[in-house]
Amino acid sequence: MRPTRSLGGTLQRGLLILFALTALVASLLFGFKDKIALGAEVYLYGYPLVIMDITRARSELLIGPENELRRVRQFPDANFKDVVRPNLDTLYSTAFISMKQGPWVFEMPHHTTRYELMPFMDAWTNVFASPGTRKREGQSEIYLLAGPTWQGKAPEGMTLLKSPTDMVWLIGRTQTNGTADFETVHRLQDGLQLYPLNRSSAASTNNRPATKEGGFAHLPPVIQMREISTSDFLVRLMQLMVDNPPSVQDAPMMKRLVSAGLIPGKPVHLSRLETAIFTFGRWIANQKISRALSAKTSDGTWQVPPLNLGQYGSDYNTRAAVAMVGLGANLPEDAIYPNTSLDHQGQTLTGQHRYQIHFEADKLPPVKAFWSITAYGADEFLIDNPIKRYALGDRDALAYNADGSLDIWIQAKPPVEQTQQKNWLPVKDGASFLLNARLYWPHASALQGHWQMPLVRRLD
Repeated sequence: MRPTRSLGGTLQRGLLILFALTALVASLLFGFKDKIALGAEVYLYGYPLVIMDITRARSELLIGPENELRRVRQFPDANFKDVVRPNLDTLYSTAFISMKQGPWVFEMPHHTTRYELMPFMDAWTNVFASPGTRKREGQSEIYLLAGPTWQGKAPEGMTLLKSPTDMVWLIGRTQTNGTADFETVHRLQDGLQLYPLNRSSAASTNNRPATKEGGFAHLPPVIQMREISTSDFLVRLMQLMVDNPPSVQDAPMMKRLVSAGLIPGKPVHLSRLETAIFTFGRWIANQKISRALSAKTSDGTWQVPPLNLGQYGSDYNTRAAVAMVGLGANLPEDAIYPNTSLDHQGQTLTGQHRYQIHFEADKLPPVKAFWSITAYGADEFLIDNPIKRYALGDRDALAYNADGSLDIWIQAKPPVEQTQQKNWLPVKDGASFLLNARLYWPHASALQGHWQMPLVRRLD
């Protein structure tokens, strides 16, 4: 007769096996911890460059060819879902530009009509030049935009802007005071010109890394980044780094890449195990960034992005996080974007309550240009409402209090008092939302943290 096994004995053996397997996995992971860490570092380091190229390719597919200035002629509305947190302060003039086909001439006529900002971003998302109202000197300005290998001299009357990479993204913004201002702004946009220094060299040659065909290329860049395999990510990164070289500050990271056999311009040969390890590191990196982005203040104070936006140096974590949620960020000197999703008690903002933002007369947003506050749903898109009002700012016909102070009312239904309706920012009944302030050309007090946005006070 066979001896019967007790349930307790079977359970004990199962637990021992599970413990042994867990210990084995832990020991393996510990043995590969350096490579896992390297996988996370490489992903965060290369994320901005790869998503920039994906954005460029998608723009070329859906909007128009590179090396051509595209002028956006109207504001987005609640149906717009292409980019999270769209602004209703400016109209854009943008272009992806290849320095291989340059150098390029960018003309920006002088005017004092509207605040203007024309930042040029390299392939790593660093702003290497930011002409506009803040830095304007003299009359009309003409710039020569040249790539990293160009050795010429700018013609007389032109200011040289040297890009450290082949890929350049111009994300120009022109102050727009509501829809009634479109005609004026369109005229200013039309004055902007982009053309090759040698106009006969305008023929397009595209040596970019190949992109996937079909519906994948139509997906938003952030979604494409989630779907791309680790192997494809590394291959694309190594290809892109040939024409978009790392900076001098990246020397330590380059040594790390070479130690893993990742060399710009060379084929990527990782074993299945190495690829799996890098994929695990990539997952850890995404979790780390997600936690950092979802972190909220407990007291309801507004969060302000770091002051190294647009000039990240070797702060690869911040650079990657910004590329994930706000690709194309300005220099803080040009604009800062405080944001919050919490009230003064640290509770989530929701349309089932009424809220007030009170600015003392001497504590209005300190700017040399203008400011605004926009409401977004939890999905970070504009909130549909009957009066089609998505933002309020100092260019609106706001009702100030007798002492010069200002109250903004945020709620789903119109305020009872008619005077408050001018300052009403609508949200959706019962739905959570967030607020994004924008301060264009902020004073030092805002940049240095001496001035802060007032708390959002819940009224009921």
